[in-house]
Amino acid sequence: MSGTVTAVSSNGVYSFTKPNRDSVRLLAGLGVEGDVHAGVTVKHRSRVAQDPTQPNLRQVHLIHEELFAEVADAGFPVAAGELGENITTRGIDLLGLPVGALLRIGDEAVLEVTGLRNPCLQINAFRNGLLKQVVGRDEAGNVVRRAGIMSIVREGGTVRPGDTIEAELPDGPHRPLERV
Repeated sequence: MSGTVTAVSSNGVYSFTKPNRDSVRLLAGLGVEGDVHAGVTVKHRSRVAQDPTQPNLRQVHLIHEELFAEVADAGFPVAAGELGENITTRGIDLLGLPVGALLRIGDEAVLEVTGLRNPCLQINAFRNGLLKQVVGRDEAGNVVRRAGIMSIVREGGTVRPGDTIEAELPDGPHRPLERV
C-alpha cells in the first residue's frame, strides 16, 4: 500500500488550523519539530486535563486528501492543514491501516500508526455541521471516525509534499484502529 504526501503543516501555538509549510521535520519520539502537539507526553488540552503524564500517541496527525473532496461535495470546503493535520496524503487508505502499521515517508521518516483521530466540537466552530460529515454511524450503529489517523515518530526526518509513503503492516493478527 502506498501513497503521496500532498501537504505538510505545523503550528507552534494552539489553533484549530495549521499553516502549510514547505517541509516539516519529524523528531523521533516527539513529533513535528516546533509543533504545539510535539512531546513525549500528551499535549492536546483535553488529554492534558485528564492526565498530563499519559504518553503522547498523537504526535503526528495524518488526513487523506480524498476526505476533502467528499466533504466539499456536501458543502464543506476544506483545504490542507485546516483540520489541524500535520501531513495530508493521497492514494493511501489511512483509515484501513491496523494499529502498529509503519508509514515510511520520503527517505528517512518512519511513523507508527496508533489510532483514529477523534474530532471534537471545535470542528463545528470551523465549519458548522462538519462534525457530522467526519463522524457518523454505520448500519450496525457503530461510530465511524473519518477525520484521519494519529501516529508516533519512530524515525525522524524531513517530510515534504511529493514524498512517497509506503505502508508496512505488522505481523500477526491486525488490530483495527480505535480512537486515541
